[in-house]
Amino acid sequence: MGSAVITARATATFEPVGRSVAAARAFVRDTLQGWGFPDIIDDAVVLTSELVTNAVVHAGTSAEVLCVRTDSGVRIEVSDRYPERELPLQSPARQFGGIDREGGRGLMLCTALAARWGVEYDSTHKKVWFRLDLDDRPAGTRSAGPALPAAALPLADARVRVAVIQIDGTGHISAWNDDAEHLFGYAAEQVTGKPLADLAAWPHTPGTSTGIAEALRLSRWEGSYGIRGADGRVIPVYASHLRVRDTVGAPSTVCLLVRDAERAVLQSPPRATGGDAGGDRPGSADPFEVFIGSPAPDDLDGLLQRTVERARDMLDGDSAYLLLATDDETELEVRASTGLPSARQRFARVPVEAGTGRYGSARMPSVHDDLNAVPGAVPLLTDTGMRSVVTVPLKVEGRLTGSLGVAAEAPHRYGNEEALRLQFAADRIALAVESARLGELERLRRGSLSFLVEASDLLAGTLDRDQTLALMAQMTVPTLATWCAVYTIADQSSEPELSYVLHEDEDLIDGLKALLIKVAPPDPVPTPGARPWPAPARAAHDAALRTSLRTVGLAGDAEHSPGPGISLTTAAAVGGETVVLPLVARNRVIGMLTLGKPTDDHFRQEILELAEDLSRRAALALDNARLYSERTAISQSLQRSLLPPGLPDVPGVEVDVIYRAAGEGNEVGGDFYDVFPIRDGAYGFAIGDVCGTGPEAAAVTGLARHALRLLAREGFGGPAVLERLNAAILDEGARSRFLTLLYGELRPQEDGSAQLKVVCAGHPLPLRLRQDGTVEPAADPQPLLGVMEDLELYEQTVTLEPGDVLLCVTDGVTERREGSRMLGDDGLADVLTTCTGLTAGAVSARVLRAVERFAAEPPSDDMAILAMRMPEPRDE
Repeated sequence: MGSAVITARATATFEPVGRSVAAARAFVRDTLQGWGFPDIIDDAVVLTSELVTNAVVHAGTSAEVLCVRTDSGVRIEVSDRYPERELPLQSPARQFGGIDREGGRGLMLCTALAARWGVEYDSTHKKVWFRLDLDDRPAGTRSAGPALPAAALPLADARVRVAVIQIDGTGHISAWNDDAEHLFGYAAEQVTGKPLADLAAWPHTPGTSTGIAEALRLSRWEGSYGIRGADGRVIPVYASHLRVRDTVGAPSTVCLLVRDAERAVLQSPPRATGGDAGGDRPGSADPFEVFIGSPAPDDLDGLLQRTVERARDMLDGDSAYLLLATDDETELEVRASTGLPSARQRFARVPVEAGTGRYGSARMPSVHDDLNAVPGAVPLLTDTGMRSVVTVPLKVEGRLTGSLGVAAEAPHRYGNEEALRLQFAADRIALAVESARLGELERLRRGSLSFLVEASDLLAGTLDRDQTLALMAQMTVPTLATWCAVYTIADQSSEPELSYVLHEDEDLIDGLKALLIKVAPPDPVPTPGARPWPAPARAAHDAALRTSLRTVGLAGDAEHSPGPGISLTTAAAVGGETVVLPLVARNRVIGMLTLGKPTDDHFRQEILELAEDLSRRAALALDNARLYSERTAISQSLQRSLLPPGLPDVPGVEVDVIYRAAGEGNEVGGDFYDVFPIRDGAYGFAIGDVCGTGPEAAAVTGLARHALRLLAREGFGGPAVLERLNAAILDEGARSRFLTLLYGELRPQEDGSAQLKVVCAGHPLPLRLRQDGTVEPAADPQPLLGVMEDLELYEQTVTLEPGDVLLCVTDGVTERREGSRMLGDDGLADVLTTCTGLTAGAVSARVLRAVERFAAEPPSDDMAILAMRMPEPRDE
């Protein structure tokens, strides 16, 4: 800026969203309008719009806009976090892009409109600045009124007298001109050195504390009061006060006064509002827009951030903050700040009532000259380096809704004048802030209901314990917390176990888990609601300290090692507020839901209430998953007991079985198989189908399989075995089921063949595949079991030659359907003819593949495939 003298500055930060461009234009327009520079507003707004668009739209980063006023013009800087160093310089090798291109126009406009411009870089930021000079003109129009007829002009004496009175810093009169002597009757020597308050008849307006002493300390003041003349009469005057300082820096106030009837001489013209017929009335401008600017942010966070930035600039402070009160006015919650570590302090809460660590100055304007002298007077500013602070309340209809503060690093920066100005600003924005806060609460409540409905649907959609734990964590991170840990308790005598850990940064999950394993789990207290748990933050602090000591070589032993996976990054991620919510289901604590924030961050009360609602739903879902898992484990254990323990090794015979039970979670259905040794050299085999599916059919399956083994080993032949099994099924009464069964005895022979004795009781006939590819039934059909008491069954003898295959299936294979088509016995025989030369395992696999491909829908019936093959003799 050369030797230019900076007389004012204003700054604002805009997020990387589309509406920020309009907000930046409004900020620059309002700032320059307030500085009285209307001639350069249009150029400044156009350039700012292009540069901010480059940052927030094209580069996708936040943008900071700084306006600096000097004695010769205005400099505006736009900074972003995209420090690309390529510039579209005008040279033969590189030309500016065309005007139709999306990028590159901002610097073209700077070249065309700005007096000077430039780009500055550092490792993380890029700053584009431009300077607009003010025209050096001797006169200009700031405001004007219409031409009026003489009769409509205000009345005045033949000579209008303007009293000029100067008041020193103590409120005493230091100068008194001739017009003042003529108007009030006092000579200059009579009043010099006297307080103006001795002459002024100041109006006492109910509800305000602005007196003459306060008015004289304001930078500008305009209004009516009275002056007691030398004859004792009170002369109504209209005054305009301007606060100035002389060449040595001593402040004083220059007061211009005219008779009240001649106020038009001094009265500032009101700011007209567009389209308002009453725009000539004082106060017709919206005071909220005067302070915040137009357009105002449409969200609460944006409004609060704009407020603290404007408040800081208004009082030339180093930082500013705004707190909102809870509904019962007992606590204040940090919602916006600038110049402070806002990310660490956001949503922190402090009590309102007086006392150590409490915010006792919230309900009234307050000025602290030096916070070092009163430690803890403003808890938010502890350890921030701020020394002086002015705070004012935000009130709506007499109710405390918040607190606005501006602080500076130097002591004794603020007084009553600054408190009065800040209170005026707070009064102008209090109603808008409260309205926006209520709107946010309503949106939050609606969002909470939607969140809980979605969470309930997701939790109800699974009965898997591990998936339920994962859903609990994924619903809380990052919506409610930065990280989450779920502890589970198996039973009343068990200790809490760390079951699931999640962090919004996946790279920190392992380190977080390692840290939490070293921390004793929280106590399983059934009291509802969130309670603080400081142990993780303390452990994180200790880990960070030990790591730092190791770094500087002060901790060389293993005792001071922070442990594997616990880095400074992990410690910072866990070092904030941590809360525990109990997971209570069926009057028992089954676990704890732990939510955490990074270093010095805090939870909003609304978030904790939402987390409490979620924990109740999650606890019930987790307990349901536990019960389901227990019952599933019992069911699976019982079902496995109904299946054969394994296939025996039959000498000289290849045996393979494929079994599929219909229904989700079923391992055993109505179909069954078995291959077992009976006596030396003899093996029994069976494949059957109980009418129906599910547990009822599986019960008959278990009865049939165990009865077959027992009866066969007692020496009964095939018909006798099935007749006795038929009687056992009929004895089940209402629980009995029809049963088709193929049972046989297998005896391998020394010549490589095998002799089979087969009984086929209502079951699909076994198919024999010969080496030449022919397929034929290997038994005749006989009556099924579980229908008649008296059965006359007989067995048939079949000899399997080397290379022959015996295929036995249940009706889940032959009755496979696709619309009106059915695989059937003929279709199965066609598949088997293609299996010549295949092993038993390959035969069963090919049959299964043919069944699955026959229809698009998955099989809906139980299915068993038993294949036995006599290997061909090997050549010696």
